[in-house]
Amino acid sequence: MSVSTHVLDAVHGTPATGVGLAVVDEHGDVVTTGITDEEGRAKELLPDDAVAGVYTLVFDTAAYFEQSGTQTFYPEVSITFIVLDVDAHHHVPLLLSPFAYSTYRGS
Repeated sequence: MSVSTHVLDAVHGTPATGVGLAVVDEHGDVVTTGITDEEGRAKELLPDDAVAGVYTLVFDTAAYFEQSGTQTFYPEVSITFIVLDVDAHHHVPLLLSPFAYSTYRGS
């Protein structure tokens, strides 16, 4: 099973580099942490022994916007999703701006 994300800054039309994130399991335990790379991507966010279940990606948007002196309404964005097929790849993109965000099931 694999999980990845891609964060795009909708205001600047660029990848959101340096966004801190955590993956939390359905019990509230942090499974892994990471940071988006220069392309706004974070890959392989679950360990090899991860199991099917409910996970939440938590993005530290406050720190990201603070770097540029931009106020934001959402200090963090949490996206909860279900992993049913442990053999499938799960891509969870985030389109981000200071006062809105959207996501979808990517490929």
